[in-house]
Amino acid sequence: MNQIIINILYTGFVYLIISMSFTIEYYTTKFFNLFHAIIISVSAYLVYLFSIQLGSNIYASIIISIGLSTLLGILSEWLIFNPLRKKNVKPFQIMIASLGLYIIFQNIISMLWGDSALSIRQNNIEVGKQLFGGYITNNQIETIIISASLFILLQIFLKYMPIGKNIRAVSSNSTLSNIFGINANRVFIYSFLIGSLLASIAGILVAYETGLSPNMGFNLFLYGAVVMIIGGTGNLWGLLGGAFILATAQHLGAYYIDSKWMDAIAYIILILFLIWKPLGFSGKRLKKVEI
Repeated sequence: MNQIIINILYTGFVYLIISMSFTIEYYTTKFFNLFHAIIISVSAYLVYLFSIQLGSNIYASIIISIGLSTLLGILSEWLIFNPLRKKNVKPFQIMIASLGLYIIFQNIISMLWGDSALSIRQNNIEVGKQLFGGYITNNQIETIIISASLFILLQIFLKYMPIGKNIRAVSSNSTLSNIFGINANRVFIYSFLIGSLLASIAGILVAYETGLSPNMGFNLFLYGAVVMIIGGTGNLWGLLGGAFILATAQHLGAYYIDSKWMDAIAYIILILFLIWKPLGFSGKRLKKVEI
């Protein structure tokens, strides 16, 4: 049971950083950006390219990969989504465009690196350190620390920094924000910058633990979306609760039933929340939101 608690702790913080990365974009733009899943995957594959295939320094590879993945996310908003928004395209139609963009880039990843599982580890697999009768790896410890730190920093950023306050203003009412001199399009760019940065960090952390596959980003993205719906849009503390509710349910289900049920459990929880608590923990009713 102690090992299950450690697994829940690690998985919960993974879901937290994924949901934060997705929520910060959805918070302002109000559409489900499926291309966000590619940012998660690309960051990990770029680390593989630079560190394993080209033999570059691992830390330099990570920094460059995060930078390029973040840039890709910003470009998707600047070149694709923002022009569509200016033409008054509905959020559902923008979501379909993001799906098409996701499929294109996933096929590019498969073409360049294949569909087989890859690893960015440069050393032997860790046995892990013993903790209260269970085992936890250094990477899992680092993931927990990084995710918790980013959660706190994002809280401070949104509450006290000028850009963070603008993000909150635009998410509440972009039209009124423009009247008061806040450039909503610029805020969208900042949201994609922050969201893509968090997604790229998450992708690399997960890849170190479980390896790489072309669809890794989409699976993680779906879990992040479930956590956001459970927690409520714009409620970071709700995300924290949602992440650990999902992680706990999945690991207990895997222990008592079968690990094959982990995906099904995520969607059962999603359906239950949509039926009985559709606004999530926050209880905030969103204005004109379309999925």
